[in-house]
Amino acid sequence: MSPVSILLNLLWLLFGGLWMAVGWGIAAVIMAITIIGIPWARAAFNIAVYTLLPFGQKAVSRAAYTGVPDVGTGPLGEIGNIVWIVLAGWWLALGHLIAAIILAVTIIGIPFAWAHLKLAGIALWPIGKMIVPAEDAPLRYPPRR
Repeated sequence: MSPVSILLNLLWLLFGGLWMAVGWGIAAVIMAITIIGIPWARAAFNIAVYTLLPFGQKAVSRAAYTGVPDVGTGPLGEIGNIVWIVLAGWWLALGHLIAAIILAVTIIGIPFAWAHLKLAGIALWPIGKMIVPAEDAPLRYPPRR
């Protein structure tokens, strides 16, 4: 991880990252207690760790990263994401959105607000995603030739 990413991650913890990671952890524990929520609990724990240190990492589709579709990236994953939105995704996304609005008021808070907005999107659709180092993430667009 680069020194800039380390600095941004330390500042991130002060500007709301720690509290939102706790929220993700609570959602994961509640899902794990229900037994049938274990697939969502695993995704929530992974994203809780990502919420602690978002700079220098990226959330990508498992199918795009590995090149192989799986259960979480197919139709069952879509159904799982819909269930997730109803059970926990909406309030986690709302927490990230509120934090983003508060941080966007200052110029210094804009990068952190942007990170909260990205995490709000992940909060709505976490199944089928994996967290990878930013330099290992697949390119959004193919390189020009």
